[in-house]
Amino acid sequence: MARLIQKLAGFQVKALLPKRLFGRSLIIVIAPIVLMQAVIAYIFFERHWDRVNRRLARAVASEISLLVETWQTLPAGVQFDTVADRAARTINLELAFLSDDKLPAEGLKTPFSVPAATLERELALRIAQPFWFDAITYEDYVDIRVQLPEGVLRVLAPRSRITSETAHIFILWMIGSSLVLLAIATIFLRNQVRPIAALAEAAEGFGKGRQFPNFKPAGAEEVRRASSAFIEMRDRIQRQIQQRTAMLAGVSHDLRTPITRMKLQLAMLPDSEEKEDFAADLTEMERMLEGYLAFARGQQAESVTNVDIAQLLDEIKTEALRHGAKIDISVTDGLHLQVRRVALKRCIVNLVENACSFGRNVRIRAERRDALVEVTVEDDGPGLAEADYDAAFRPFHRLDESRNQDRPGVGLGLAIARDVARSHGGDIVLGRSAALGGLRARLWLPV
Repeated sequence: MARLIQKLAGFQVKALLPKRLFGRSLIIVIAPIVLMQAVIAYIFFERHWDRVNRRLARAVASEISLLVETWQTLPAGVQFDTVADRAARTINLELAFLSDDKLPAEGLKTPFSVPAATLERELALRIAQPFWFDAITYEDYVDIRVQLPEGVLRVLAPRSRITSETAHIFILWMIGSSLVLLAIATIFLRNQVRPIAALAEAAEGFGKGRQFPNFKPAGAEEVRRASSAFIEMRDRIQRQIQQRTAMLAGVSHDLRTPITRMKLQLAMLPDSEEKEDFAADLTEMERMLEGYLAFARGQQAESVTNVDIAQLLDEIKTEALRHGAKIDISVTDGLHLQVRRVALKRCIVNLVENACSFGRNVRIRAERRDALVEVTVEDDGPGLAEADYDAAFRPFHRLDESRNQDRPGVGLGLAIARDVARSHGGDIVLGRSAALGGLRARLWLPV
């Protein structure tokens, strides 16, 4: 049970902590300052300030006690004004005697503060007579009254004689110094976090197929090393893609030449059933070469633009309707993405063609879900077994059990579609269509 409580407490603390590096770094800097200021404030208020206030209140209470005893033992002929004048000149207390008067009926008028509580305690210890004081009405004085048999002795004591004014200066100094330290720490940490944020943005953008030509290493040595490693990794990946594209482009070009010669020679032959079969084989070989080249190229050279998803899906629907497909489209208004348009169109076209090949009715839905845009393509075909979902994305892999092997294609449609999706920072997952009963392909892309 104790471990469970500790885990729950740990989860609550983690939930309260900031998620960003800048916020956590500020806590690392601010927490020791706040802790240090709290310890200093505790020592100051608990020891120094409380002790000083107690001594000040004790001195005033002792002086008032002395004045009460002096008033009660005045020799005959001594006027009260003489005592009041001496008190004002020597101990800075203003005296007044209210004959035949009583203490106020209401309770003590004191704020909830340490000085007021200390003064009340010290007066109770040193004055035997009933007393009352007002620490709220006057800004610079505390009105203290003592009940005597002949009347009420009123004492106006300067507030500076009862409480220390250094507390306000100390508090202002603590708050001011903390704000200065916080401002310096914020500026310094922001400059240190900015290169890390730039590196994260460049890495995320590269994963989505975007280029950051102006990105340069900056910041601390460790951040510079990480940025340099990222640039080298990005360059190696781009070189690998270019080499793969160039190699397959060369293979495609070399194979096109003999295929073209074979087609010319075939055109010179008389018409026959063998000639038609041979021509169909040549057409399939050309389609295979185009598929290989498209898979290797991955549309990496295309620039990123702002694409209207509704317009793009409308184009795909128009092209599919020419081939006799039945497609229903539903798109959320105002759906735009920063993507490579040709690549994304090829990705969705591959999904739609796959759905049209094995189903009579196809439904496309596009909507935004938080920070993602989801495009769903469903059909009413035979679908796939759940165990074959991952295998369907393997390049050059065809599923014989659920798909007709005689259909055109080389097994690259879904592989190219997923490659395009992941190059934009998204992905494609397959599942069973609850509405149509066939296959459902969910393409999601980050906004």
